[in-house]
Amino acid sequence: MKANSILIFLFGLVLSGTTVFAQDALVISTDTVSKPKKQKVLLEYDPLAPSKAAFYSAVLPGLGQAYNRKYWKIPIIYAGMATGIYFYTEQNKEFHRFRDAFKRRAQGFTDDEFYGDVATGPMISNDRLIDAQRQARKNKDISIIVTIAFYLVNIIDANVDAHLRQYNVNDNLSLTPVLSIDPLTTTSNYGLSLRYSIAN
Repeated sequence: MKANSILIFLFGLVLSGTTVFAQDALVISTDTVSKPKKQKVLLEYDPLAPSKAAFYSAVLPGLGQAYNRKYWKIPIIYAGMATGIYFYTEQNKEFHRFRDAFKRRAQGFTDDEFYGDVATGPMISNDRLIDAQRQARKNKDISIIVTIAFYLVNIIDANVDAHLRQYNVNDNLSLTPVLSIDPLTTTSNYGLSLRYSIAN
């Protein structure tokens, strides 16, 4: 108990020391320098840019993202596609293991890896081998679907991102969420504020 109170005291001492040092380090400068506002450089509108990006991604996954200069998306695309391909190959191996064992049993052999001891009978029955083949085939199909989905998302993402790169976003039009609390009923009101300014 005494050790805990000492630790709490030391912890409080450390915290109070950091706040004191933080207060000492506060320096307020009265000199102000105004920077000129940056003018946004608008890209020239290219109506074929989304088509190019989609085509590049269709030819080589990730190339459309490189065209749009979104390089961080490329590893995500390849990781998703590689995961689907990896699970497809693993489930394909499992499917062939179960199928080969079932074929050997159908021919009258008892030497497959799932049979076990000849005297006690099979560890895994023929029905279970058929079920295992179905499950492995289903998992292979899901892996193919995942790989194709990542490929299609790659193409769609490149197309949409190329559209959004050329979208004119400026301060003349803004839509902001608004939260206000009614002081009488203490209920919160949610809404959106639309602001349009005409610049001269």
